[in-house]
Amino acid sequence: MKAHRILLWVLTVITAAWSQEIPAARKLSDIRLRDPFILADSETQTYFLYAQMSKRVGSDVHRGVEVYTSKDLETWKGPTSVFQVPPDFWAHRAVWAPEVHHFEGMYYLMVTFTADDTLLPQSDQPTLNKRGTQILKADSPHGPFQPFHNRSHTPLEWSALDGTLIVEGGQPYMVFCHEWLQVVDGTVECVRLKKDLSEQDGTPQTLFRASEAAWVKNLKDLGSKYRGQLMDGYVTDGPFLFRTKTGRLLMIWSSFGMKGYALGIAVSVTGKVAGPWRQVPAPLFASDGGHGMIFRTFDGRWMLTLHQPNKSPDERARLFELVDTGEGLSFKE
Repeated sequence: MKAHRILLWVLTVITAAWSQEIPAARKLSDIRLRDPFILADSETQTYFLYAQMSKRVGSDVHRGVEVYTSKDLETWKGPTSVFQVPPDFWAHRAVWAPEVHHFEGMYYLMVTFTADDTLLPQSDQPTLNKRGTQILKADSPHGPFQPFHNRSHTPLEWSALDGTLIVEGGQPYMVFCHEWLQVVDGTVECVRLKKDLSEQDGTPQTLFRASEAAWVKNLKDLGSKYRGQLMDGYVTDGPFLFRTKTGRLLMIWSSFGMKGYALGIAVSVTGKVAGPWRQVPAPLFASDGGHGMIFRTFDGRWMLTLHQPNKSPDERARLFELVDTGEGLSFKE
């Protein structure tokens, strides 16, 4: 019976794909998405914009990851599917923050999944759904991406999200967030990965806590509610690593400041991912936008993409040209 159900699911997905019309080229401002990630693939001279996907087919909802492609960052084709959550997968509730990295000749999709199953609550915590970042692989940026295991790479008992990749001296690491809903003061964590990225090769190390940044505010003080309730919480969200032309290691990451969702910068004092990390006092982007990443265009410019505003259904990817000063980052005037 299980094989029969899976076959029916595969046929449904194929039928939906055949019947789906791929839209004509569109502008970035026409595409609704959160947590944008753009892979500038030098091998194909193509920009790949990855996004979470949720589509209703009859009475079923199919979730996964899709991609848009562009040659000039102006017009985009797609989307096409690169991963669809199968029936026997560990998580079906939500798909967040996909990003793709090229490493050792393969392409790796890092994506946050949320399950229907719940974690055991601690003291006065709300009930949390199981959430974690998982790594999948493919030999093409078009996918299809295949999981190593039917579980997250982040600790199974954690509510974790927004994993990203950094390679230091040939050794891959995943940097990710331990969610504020579970620990109140959200953290950014780092864990060593096996060389094939198949799983952890050690235990996570805390790099910093959200409250260490002067610009970050308590959600309760901002009047922000979770499920209708005011709760203490300092958010960590969307880390991404960047090394400047002088070798300084920076991390952009998001939280909530006085003007809402924002993007800040942390600096590794040692130039190593293990830190220690020092927070830049003021955010790089302060008003209603965040979860950013940085890529280099094929003509050599550094670009930041983030989503703004931080309100559904209006989220859009925005692009800003950056200047690498060697000491830090600034917006190009």
